[in-house]
Amino acid sequence: MANVIEEAKSGRASCRTCRKAIAKGELRLGVEAQTQFSDTPSMQWHHLLCAAQKLPDELKAVLADYAGEIPNRAEIDAALADSAKKAAAKPAAFPYVDKAPTGRARCMQCGQSIDKGAFRIAVERELEMGANVTRGAGYLHPRCVAGNLENIGGSLDDVIEGVRTNSKISEDELDGVIADMEQGSEGGEGGEGAPAQGA
Repeated sequence: MANVIEEAKSGRASCRTCRKAIAKGELRLGVEAQTQFSDTPSMQWHHLLCAAQKLPDELKAVLADYAGEIPNRAEIDAALADSAKKAAAKPAAFPYVDKAPTGRARCMQCGQSIDKGAFRIAVERELEMGANVTRGAGYLHPRCVAGNLENIGGSLDDVIEGVRTNSKISEDELDGVIADMEQGSEGGEGGEGAPAQGA
């Protein structure tokens, strides 16, 4: 069994991305997946447009070998190109700086909300998910980084070097964020004042 594009045999399967039904006869991407309920892999189905946004690499590989006609191919190609742009803009490793897309994240050090559009430092941390422990992103105001080094591991210089290497913002913005990080170090605990805003 391998990933495949095929017409839906019935209208019973739901897309694993959007959770909506895949109509009978509609082209769909089947992605081979191992589940905890079986020793053999099963197929997880996706609308092609949903797959272009969520599973672009898997869809591209199968599209290259698909000989049939794709009715909305231009729309799918545009979604694949958009996914590639987003992937290129996303940092590959921690720590990095980005702008908060919402105001929901809280600073790990001071506990204050990180305003939407404000710069934040993303660091890797352990997350407890029920009985399991996994690793994911935690966020800090730039001025709070110095006060949280025992949880991050390493020195402020190590964090600054990582941020310089991994971040996908302009040099001017990066210089402003690093200046805020260093000011937090001078103030001791950090957490005073808002992070730098973009130019």
